[in-house]
Amino acid sequence: MQYTFIDLTHEINSDIPTWDGSCGFHQKCVGDYDNPGNTKFKMLEYEMRAGCGTHMDAPCHCNHGEWGISDIPVEKCVGPLCVINVENKATPDYQLSIEDVKEFEKANGQFEHSIVIVYTGWSRFWSDPSKYRNPDSTGKMHFPSVSKEAGRYLFDKGIKGLAIDTLSSDLGHDGYFPNHEQFLSHNRYLIENVANAHLLPAKGAMGYALPLKIYKGSESPIRFIAMI
Repeated sequence: MQYTFIDLTHEINSDIPTWDGSCGFHQKCVGDYDNPGNTKFKMLEYEMRAGCGTHMDAPCHCNHGEWGISDIPVEKCVGPLCVINVENKATPDYQLSIEDVKEFEKANGQFEHSIVIVYTGWSRFWSDPSKYRNPDSTGKMHFPSVSKEAGRYLFDKGIKGLAIDTLSSDLGHDGYFPNHEQFLSHNRYLIENVANAHLLPAKGAMGYALPLKIYKGSESPIRFIAMI
């Protein structure tokens, strides 16, 4: 049997878009084999936000006492992928609706304890942080997200985690993050800044979303891949 592998992870560098607009990532060389007498190895130090690039939000990101990144059982990080494609509808303020989810179910069947990816097409702006963040004159960002009602509907279906190809499934304009509160308060996770979801079928791929095993970590970069 042959498999196709799809990398759903954006490369991390100092120019990537982040929530607050800062680069969020710095790389420093502290040892280099190109400098005679220094070392035989190239050694780097990284400084970065935990929620940098394609990353996972752990339950303790919003809720004291809930699972940290290292507590999430590995089997929860692996599962069938369901890709809800709303690219043709996704304006900067579009929110995934219950109707979108039900249309997916009608065409493709149930979610089967899957990892659900919401594909909005917004990942096409990843290399242009200004467009990806899309702030207005007041600083509020505008990008596709997931409505509270659709998020709750997916949660009630028992999915393992919710992923999206934007900075967040919640806009948070009013300081309220319903999907974060819903999923993270029940030991489930969120994945943000997904890449290459357009290469996936609606169903049929297996997803692997593996974070760094950081003690009490609230977020972590992940290598998110799909196997078809």
